[in-house]
Amino acid sequence: MAQRSAVRLSPKKPSYAVCAVGVETHLDVHSDVPEGAENFGVSGSSGVKIFMVYDPARVTEPTGRAYWPLDASVEVVISVDAASKALNDLKVKISYFGQPARGALGHSVLYLTGADISLDADTGRTGNVKRSQADKERWRWGPEGYGAVLLVNCDRDSLRSVGTDLTDTQLASRDDLQDMSPVVLTCDAPDALFESYKLVLNVPPSDSKRMRVFCARGGNSLLDYEQVLGPQHLSYAVARQPGERKIGLYVEGLSFPDANFLGLVSLSVSLVDTKTLPEVPLFTDTVAFRVAPWIMTPNTQPPLELYVCSVLDSHGPNAQFLSDMSDLALKASCKLMICPRVENRNDRWIQDEMEFGYTEAPHKAFPVVFDSPRNRGLKDFPYKRILGPDFGYVTRESQSTAVSGLDSFGNLDVSPPVVVEGKEYPLGRILIGSCLPRSGGRRMAKVVRDFLGAQRVQAPLEVYSDWLSVGHVDEFLTFVPTSDQKGFRLLLASPSACLKLFQKKKEEGYGEAAQFDGLEHQVKRSINEMLADRRLRNDNLYAQRCIDWNREVLKRELGLTEHDIVDIPQLFSLKDAYAEAFFPDMVNMVVLGRHLGIPKPFGPLINGRCCLEEEVRSLLEPLGLHCTFIDDYYAYHKLLGEIHCGSNVRRKPFPFKWWHVVP
Repeated sequence: MAQRSAVRLSPKKPSYAVCAVGVETHLDVHSDVPEGAENFGVSGSSGVKIFMVYDPARVTEPTGRAYWPLDASVEVVISVDAASKALNDLKVKISYFGQPARGALGHSVLYLTGADISLDADTGRTGNVKRSQADKERWRWGPEGYGAVLLVNCDRDSLRSVGTDLTDTQLASRDDLQDMSPVVLTCDAPDALFESYKLVLNVPPSDSKRMRVFCARGGNSLLDYEQVLGPQHLSYAVARQPGERKIGLYVEGLSFPDANFLGLVSLSVSLVDTKTLPEVPLFTDTVAFRVAPWIMTPNTQPPLELYVCSVLDSHGPNAQFLSDMSDLALKASCKLMICPRVENRNDRWIQDEMEFGYTEAPHKAFPVVFDSPRNRGLKDFPYKRILGPDFGYVTRESQSTAVSGLDSFGNLDVSPPVVVEGKEYPLGRILIGSCLPRSGGRRMAKVVRDFLGAQRVQAPLEVYSDWLSVGHVDEFLTFVPTSDQKGFRLLLASPSACLKLFQKKKEEGYGEAAQFDGLEHQVKRSINEMLADRRLRNDNLYAQRCIDWNREVLKRELGLTEHDIVDIPQLFSLKDAYAEAFFPDMVNMVVLGRHLGIPKPFGPLINGRCCLEEEVRSLLEPLGLHCTFIDDYYAYHKLLGEIHCGSNVRRKPFPFKWWHVVP
């Protein structure tokens, strides 16, 4: 509510005022008093609360037939706790006395009309609107916080709609109301009051393009929901009907937090005196909202849907890969979604095109696909095929710089929840592949980085991926769930672990066992040859230094220890100063709960078994994980990608509520 109002009283004539429920009104009893008055007394109707405000060190509270001194240090404050039944049905009387106090020298009378005017939203974050006397104008983070939440209405509930629902100025479906935050406008007062007062809803100009308000006007038709506030609509005079005490409003967000938008908006209602010119607001009630962020889900969250593309190239269709992924999805009880060639236009890199996340308010949550600025063959798939009822869509595109490989969302990951030196990140931290600090190399587009940082709940962290030819974080790291107290492990590609394994196998007498054994049209390399290849060794010393740099950053910024990291054997080779995977990159895996779909490395066969596969199994299966090695060599690896690049997973949202975060 607004600050307390003030009413000046006079013994010459009665005064009249409207008093809002819960709002204190200061009575000026000093400016106009009878001659000789030195003391005063106060009385009022039973529906009026009277408070005397004074300094006990200077004023003694009167007892018996004594009265309050007519001193500026004594103030009279009143309030009402219910709406009036009729105009001016409440009264306060100030009686003035001389010294000694015989009869009253005069009286000032105030006739009051109580009006219950309030805006209420789900400030308690329970999923229901309740009347609140809390500070609704403020929004506070944390488990003890308060403040209402808005969803960005970025899904498409009606098939008749062309774009997302937030572009509609008229309700297209009643389902759309579930994506909005309900607000109740209480307007309980005698009908006669509104002959000289009106209710006006307002949004600040800066907020009008971030939110839209619909007013429910009684019926069940979609036409009964009128847009009253939003872009180019800053105020609305409420059309209150006689006897109407509650009016339903529905508020939607129009944009996620971003570099130029902190995510906070507000809605106000004012009771305006129309008898004056200019019209004067008598008091105002305001509710603040925070727009719900877009949230990524890490590999530790259970999978719901696995997306892959059907493609055709010089080696034929990727039918066997799709069959293998189908088997993996079945093991993980995960639904397989195949994007056909007619929709992907032979673009297989579905992880690079989009990232699945979600948005949530206390009353509703739904998934939201984030469409990357990459815009290749799959560019229309997220908008045309993913966007739908209760499935939102958001994108950011750079208007000033050319799109680079680092703008693809294979270059985007998120850690599981972590604690770093006592600071909790209950929704994890987003990882963005980038160049070294102050190096001037490739970075993800600023418009995307700004968007991710503005969500505030997953504190983005830039790591070094510019050493790689493609330049994506998924080429050297991933996270897998575990059943121990930590709950996850960070997997890092490790050239040193691979060279150490090969050296061990050489010493065991298997030096002639060959990499790429079993692959057609691929030159085989024995363990002895690879270990003797000085260029290959130097390439991997460089790759290891780059990964070690990231290792220290990740340990520091995610609060990890060496025990939390598993080194996965992997070799790289340099081409034009950038690294590429020498054999299928095993950390570039798809994680479906405990089931891992790992690129088949075609490592040296020892006793009929791939020594690289055996090493990875020995590292991961004791953690309760199940390793399935899938051949992606010709369809993905030879095109500088692997299984993770060629798949995408929608996961369950966090059970943790983002508004409990303390950024």
